[in-house]
Amino acid sequence: MPPSPATAPNAPPTSPLRARHRAEALASTLPPLLVAAERVAATVAPGVHGRRRVGLGETFWQFRRYQPGDAPSMIDWRQSAKTQPVYVRENEWEAAQSVWLWRDRSASMDFRSSPELPTKRERADLLLLAAAVLLARGGERVALLNSGVRPDHGKMAVDRLARLLTDPHTAHDPNPLPSVEPLPRHAQIVLIGDLLAPLAEINAVVAGLSGRGLRGHLVQVLDPAEESLPYDGRVAFEGLEGERGLLIPRVDAIRTAYHERLQAQRDGLAALTRSTGWSFAAHRTDRLPQTALLGLWGALAREAV
Repeated sequence: MPPSPATAPNAPPTSPLRARHRAEALASTLPPLLVAAERVAATVAPGVHGRRRVGLGETFWQFRRYQPGDAPSMIDWRQSAKTQPVYVRENEWEAAQSVWLWRDRSASMDFRSSPELPTKRERADLLLLAAAVLLARGGERVALLNSGVRPDHGKMAVDRLARLLTDPHTAHDPNPLPSVEPLPRHAQIVLIGDLLAPLAEINAVVAGLSGRGLRGHLVQVLDPAEESLPYDGRVAFEGLEGERGLLIPRVDAIRTAYHERLQAQRDGLAALTRSTGWSFAAHRTDRLPQTALLGLWGALAREAV
């Protein structure tokens, strides 16, 4: 068999221009969201430290297929003998390193007060995927909550997340909160959204997850106009989720009450997370995503102790 062009002794070296074209062609196939997330994660990575892990456990969790990099000692030969694939045995300490990520896909997340700003959905997607990049680089298993996909590690897990986040068939969900599903004990949850749903509904979700031994983190993403209500005079507000429009004759007359209501919502979220041992952080879309990502990474690292 003749040698392939790549291995032939007299084959000409690939030109820098051709290599550049190949790199550009490869980059063009990546979702822009993934490219942006990699960039944000790269700026944060030098300032973060790896998550401290708990010690080895002995409680069996599940079988999964053998993957490159798994130690041979993890192979369960009895289970593998029953079927053709080779299976490894995962104990509970490995499941504890899985992180399940979720972001709000309801219509309210499409809001932005200025064309120069990202929508709340765009910022939530960016934060979620950038966090996944950091976690995957640290050897953690990540998954999208409510997607039906089991957690995985490495670049394949990040690529899968990027595809799920940008899939137009799953772009919207009228429910502003995730559904509670069975997850491995001691896994971690990250929920990103505007978190403007009634506190009782948010409490039900957090209680359902924390009651299963899961630790979690809430990240509220708001547009700056949602915080400051900068409008004056007579303003008509339109609902993004089928609500009736609301005409306010004088916005300045309700601004104080609006600020108090928003603060009460945040105080309620903070109290809820304190009572369950979770964490809560607020982020505005006119601020750098790196700041929110670094704070989230710090919360994840503390919970991993």
